[in-house]
Amino acid sequence: MTIICVTSFKGGTAKTSTLLHLGSAFCKFHKKKVLLIDFDAQANLTTGLGFDPDEQDSMAPVLQGEKNISEVILNTCIPNMDIIPADTWLERVEVSGALAADRYSHERLKEILRHLDYDFILIDTPPSLCWLTESALIASNYSLVCATPEFYSVKGLQRLSLFINNISERHGTKVLGVALSFWNQRGKSNDAFLSVIEQTFPGKLLNAKVRRDIAVSEATIYGKPIFDTAPKSRASLDYMDLTQEILKRT
Repeated sequence: MTIICVTSFKGGTAKTSTLLHLGSAFCKFHKKKVLLIDFDAQANLTTGLGFDPDEQDSMAPVLQGEKNISEVILNTCIPNMDIIPADTWLERVEVSGALAADRYSHERLKEILRHLDYDFILIDTPPSLCWLTESALIASNYSLVCATPEFYSVKGLQRLSLFINNISERHGTKVLGVALSFWNQRGKSNDAFLSVIEQTFPGKLLNAKVRRDIAVSEATIYGKPIFDTAPKSRASLDYMDLTQEILKRT
């Protein structure tokens, strides 16, 4: 079983869309069994797959020891792809209940996931360096960093790199790669952005880059991946290439 934490330091990097389409491609084209974990209280992954976060349990009661993980896993519209939804309780879960008194609370997710039977577990984290992100990184074999070719996204990578490296030294998670979204092949500052990424995460920039495509937003409206709603779109092709590259790296 391979656990991948999908991270970014700021919003708007297509982090959730990248995770959703990686998971979908693993199942649809590579016959893998996949669990998605929405570990972001904004619950965009949950709503993006057509679930109401106010009507579902998240990982929060599992972390608190109040429920078994099997009780919060839901089937999605994609065969062999399940999800654990998010809710607003996740945002401050570490300062309440059993977690508040546990000095090793950030290692609890790793223990919970270790006995599950999936080929891949993909964890969607908040766009911040918080307890949830740290817990997800500790639980993961790899981190996939998401970015866009714009100033604030790339600058945030430097702080994210320090955060991941610190956790890696203690828990062994490795950076799988840096995935770029909203890519414009004619962008005037592309070389500068790519240079900063190479300096921050040497050798980790993925060749497959997801081009800007309105079809991704349209797919979200239907609660389905782009492979179902616009299979011939450029973003669909890019996500398939990205999936192939990530499978090779793992």
